[in-house]
Order: sequence, then C-alpha cells, then structure tokens
Amino acid sequence: MEAINDLNHWMMTEGRCSGDPMKVVAHFCSTLIDSGVPLWRANISQRFANPLLLAWGVIWTPDGTEIYDVSHARMLTNDYIGSGFEYIFENQRPLHKSLRNLDPETEHLSYLEFAEAGGTDYYATLLDYGDGSQHGCTFTSQSTDGFAPEHLEMIEAAKLGLASAMEPMTMRKSSMSLLRTYLGDGPSNAVWNGTIQRGERTTLEAVVMFSDLRGFTTLSDTASESEVFDALDGYFDVVVQSVEEMGGDVLKFMGDGILSIFPIQTASEHLHQCRQAALSAKKVLIGLADLNDKRTKANKKPLNIGIGINVGQVSYGNIGSPGRLDFTVLGVAVNIASRIEGLTKSIGHRVLATSAIAESNPELFTACGLHEVRGIAHPIALFNLCEPDLELDAKLI
Repeated sequence: MEAINDLNHWMMTEGRCSGDPMKVVAHFCSTLIDSGVPLWRANISQRFANPLLLAWGVIWTPDGTEIYDVSHARMLTNDYIGSGFEYIFENQRPLHKSLRNLDPETEHLSYLEFAEAGGTDYYATLLDYGDGSQHGCTFTSQSTDGFAPEHLEMIEAAKLGLASAMEPMTMRKSSMSLLRTYLGDGPSNAVWNGTIQRGERTTLEAVVMFSDLRGFTTLSDTASESEVFDALDGYFDVVVQSVEEMGGDVLKFMGDGILSIFPIQTASEHLHQCRQAALSAKKVLIGLADLNDKRTKANKKPLNIGIGINVGQVSYGNIGSPGRLDFTVLGVAVNIASRIEGLTKSIGHRVLATSAIAESNPELFTACGLHEVRGIAHPIALFNLCEPDLELDAKLI
C-alpha cells in the first residue's frame, strides 16, 4: 500500500493546490492502474450547491479525461433512477456489481452500456467532505477477473486523498457557479476577483438593454400563480438566451423587467457591441414568436414585450447597506434605456433605440421622430427596430 500512501500525500499537497480536477483524476486513476487495479473507466461526480445545476464531474478513460454538468431535471430521468449513484446515496454504502449476464429487461441502462463496451465489473462508493456533503464515484473494469477485494481496498484507501484534493475545487466551483447564476458572468467575475466592498465601482462605456413584459399586471391579476410563473419562465428564457448568445450580461430581474448590458472595453468595440445588442433584441423577437406559437397551441395567451436600448457611460459595482449589498449598474444611460422602453407602449413599436445605436446598425432601424423622455431637457430622436422576417432572420442571426 506504499503507492497508495504516496498517492494520498500527492493528493493532499500538489493535487489539492493544483485547481485542476482533470489532472487530479487522471493522476488518481493512473496510480491505481500502476498499483495493479484493473481500471478501465472512472466517474468522479461532485454535487453542486446551485439552483440550476445539480452536479458536475470528471470522467476518465484511457482515451482521455472530460468534465460534465448535470441539471436538476436529469435527476428525474432514468439516467439517475436505478443507477449506481442512486444506490449509494440511498443506501449509504458502496455497490460492487458484476456486469456479466445482465438482464436487459431489468438492469439499468448504464450497466448494459458498460457491459456492451466490454465492462466486466463495477464499483460505486461515496466521498465524504468536511461540510457534511456526500459525493459519488464509480469505477469500471474490463478485466476478465474484475475487481478483487484488494483492488477495492486500494480504491477505498485512496479515495481519502481524492476527497481532500477535490473538495476545495468543488467548493470554489460551487461558489463561482452561484455567483454566475445570480449575478451573470461579468459581475460574478468582478466579485470573485475582489470587487466586494460597499461603494466600490467601475465606470465604463456599455450598451444598456432594458426589457419589460407587456400586460404583466393584468396577467398577475387574472391568471393563476402557476400560469404567471410559467409565462415569466418562458419570457426570461427567451431574453436571457438571446442576450448571452450575443455576448451580453443579464444583470437583474426586476419583477418582469430585465436589465442587460454589453460592456465596451475599448473604443474599437463600440460598433460591435451596439450591433450585438441590436441583434440580441431581434433574437428576442424571434424567440418570443416561437414561444407564443407554443403557448397558442397549448391554449395559453401570447406574450408581448417592450425593449429600450441605449449606449453611454455607466457605473458598475456595489451599492447597499453595510450588511446587504447588490451588484448593479447605474447612470443616465441606464435611465434612458428604461424610459424609452416605457415609450414602446405609446409609440407602438416593440423595440426602441437611441440614435447612437441606430447609427451603428442603419439597416436594422427606422427613424420614428423626436420624443420627450422624462429627465431629458430636450426631445431626442428615437428609432424602432425593424420587425424580423421570422424564418429568414432566425437562420441568419
């Protein structure tokens, strides 16, 4: 067991500090093989503290190592139910299972797939972390004799070091994932890198896009709670996906309002980010049309939207009380985007933008005159986004 002791030492020192889960798992597996364990495949699964993702993990085979994510929805499917992972979590003990002579009518699909690929033996066991959380790992062999008792003893002895190396990486990944879920990519990176003090902020140029669901108050008053949340989820999916696919950050959900930005780091990015925001708005309209088609077929009311787009200087950072902070973006450019979004109701166009946005995308916008904007001394020129050709633009964007 000297090799296993050396492996545990490596895991608790170099592995723990590496920050590289694929390197850790690959070293773990190769050392076990060198020690005589007939290992063909390993899956080191790590549970997330995240409302969107349930787990992530590392799969090792002789052909390479890869990282994967698991959503909460997948937990309700046959991928998990009846699997080795479900067994060890439910029974709180390891599972050692032969992959020979399996009954295709009763065995879990994963066992059948491993057996079809040449797997002969399977072992699943738990990893226990210092915070009380439990994680799972599975090992598969293609050896004629499978795993002997001494092989399983080595795995059990070596998993202590594996847990030591993987735990800090899992904690960091979970924390970063939570920040990204609630703050978006840009703000989460800023907070993670230390922009956390009250009042700490950065001033930069950015395209600001403010979107709002039309008729939400009426919907809230007349529809059931489940219908309201179903509508919001569909609308949020459309906007968030459209913004993120075009490189923007969704900063805030404010009731049915969504605040997004497209940061401009250098002067050369100005034209590009203005165009990305405009194309994002067009993608929203295309996505909303598709969503409404599905809602209509399900006898649900279609949704409508208003979007305001502006570009200018914003302040990006923390506001709040000493005990409660919020990461947000503030400034005149944000106020104008919000207020011209409000004008979509009276002007009659779903997407309005200021001249700076329209001039960067002349083929996408049409002038709709001068309009009074609350807080602005003089009327400003506004432009409406040309309604998309749903079939053509969906292919082009």
